[in-house]
Amino acid sequence: MRDLSNERIEANLRLFREGSVGGTAPLATDRYASFDYCYNHFQSRRERGALATLLEEDSLELSCLHLGFYLASWGMLRGSTELLQKSVRHYVPLIRLIAETPPEVWAIDIDRYDDENLERLLDLDRRIKEAVRGTRPVSDTLSTKIMLGVFGNVPAFDTWFNAGFGVWTFNRRSLEQIGAFYEAHSEVFQRDIPTLDFCSGRPTTRLYPKAKLMDMIFFVEGSTRH
Repeated sequence: MRDLSNERIEANLRLFREGSVGGTAPLATDRYASFDYCYNHFQSRRERGALATLLEEDSLELSCLHLGFYLASWGMLRGSTELLQKSVRHYVPLIRLIAETPPEVWAIDIDRYDDENLERLLDLDRRIKEAVRGTRPVSDTLSTKIMLGVFGNVPAFDTWFNAGFGVWTFNRRSLEQIGAFYEAHSEVFQRDIPTLDFCSGRPTTRLYPKAKLMDMIFFVEGSTRH
């Protein structure tokens, strides 16, 4: 785990929000906004107590499309990845898993990484990998991007986060380090960054989870180290 000063954390968040990494200011049409639309789709059902509706015919297709496009925007359909050979119907078992995930899992963010919740996250990771597995094992990168985009409970363990934070495997130790980093810098995470609404492109009242802020901080940190 790499530690950062509060000033460096603030600078990284500012760089991400101002678009200095990608060269343009954040826009509703930017690929990173696919997180907002995917997260909003699933969280809106949870907040209404309507997760079961994800399995209804029209909503099932929409849910698969949201998730599939988010994963594509976030680099999961590049090169020789197995998902590139799949249609969005491949995500149906995953949407069923999401609809059946209990409320206590949805409530987890990095400020709630106690022993019980760490076990819940590790179990969720296993079940997600089983739900989306084809002929090849599912990577930590893919499973954690799903966990971030749907539940908002872990950062995405991709190249930039791993390089920035200094971890390479999704396991209990890595989660403990994330929790420890949050505890050491909790005041920096007390900020309201709203998601963007798909229809209007404007901010919503739904805020980024702390795991998303962590993801942003170390995306910038990792990308600037290369």
